[in-house]
Amino acid sequence: MSDTLYQILGRHAAPALPERKPDWLKVRAPGGPNYLRMQQLMKDLRLHSVCAEAQCPNVGECWEHGTATFMILGDVCTRNCAYCAIAHGRPPEYDTEEPARVAAAIAELGLQHAVITSVDRDDLPDYGAAIFAETIRQIHARLPAFSVELLGPDFQGNESSIRAVLDAAPEIYNHNTETVPRLFKRCRPGGRYERVLEIFRVAKRIAPDIPTKTGMILGMGETIPEVLATMRDLREVDVDILTLGQYLRPSAQHHPLDRYYTPAEFRDLRDAGVEMGYRHVESGPLVRSSYHAWEQVQAAGV
Repeated sequence: MSDTLYQILGRHAAPALPERKPDWLKVRAPGGPNYLRMQQLMKDLRLHSVCAEAQCPNVGECWEHGTATFMILGDVCTRNCAYCAIAHGRPPEYDTEEPARVAAAIAELGLQHAVITSVDRDDLPDYGAAIFAETIRQIHARLPAFSVELLGPDFQGNESSIRAVLDAAPEIYNHNTETVPRLFKRCRPGGRYERVLEIFRVAKRIAPDIPTKTGMILGMGETIPEVLATMRDLREVDVDILTLGQYLRPSAQHHPLDRYYTPAEFRDLRDAGVEMGYRHVESGPLVRSSYHAWEQVQAAGV
């Protein structure tokens, strides 16, 4: 591992950011045939994709490869995370027919793998768990061999909600950590670091055979030692798959960007994760939780 991984790189020590994004963050604008078909179908079926709502830089690549992340339970979140581009406020009533429409879209598009995520719905008694579970069941009913990754909110740590979605048997259970403990209060108001760890303890106790996964975005002011310590914490609660990617500030109103990590630093972090015992680590500037999800499924032996 390179010596740079052990430098303390907090905001006070970060070099001045370049005026333009580094070359390694530049991607081709989406527009292939599968992308355009997917875009139109999402519109026709009144579905949301976190790929679009969260301004993911990989939307073109993922949709062309037959992978998509569907965002259920509306497009308005009850929380206001400082790094997130998704709208926040008071969500409308959720759509009970949405699970069937998601399953229909997947069947029509011939996707290989789908990630099902949502906004936070702290306004609902079960935090949206029933709709998650029904979506997974609807997909498996249409496509029994299809792999579904659940990228869930924290459900306020409610064990009944976690059990409800795991009982629907997703192929992967994912909840993103996002950042290091020191930055939780600033970046994830409403979230709790210890709650994240407990979610994975509960998930492994309820469904030990379902692989667990989490992701972090880097560049919000954390230090490399903090990242490594968080990675160790997550491995200690038996998280199987880890994703690490660069934070890209959605607007001037969002949490400031501290610095850009280099591809070499991401490779070093990937190697560190492998040494810690993760079944698969996806680490790179453009990585998001769902990036190369179809490859992560294969690499983790799902």
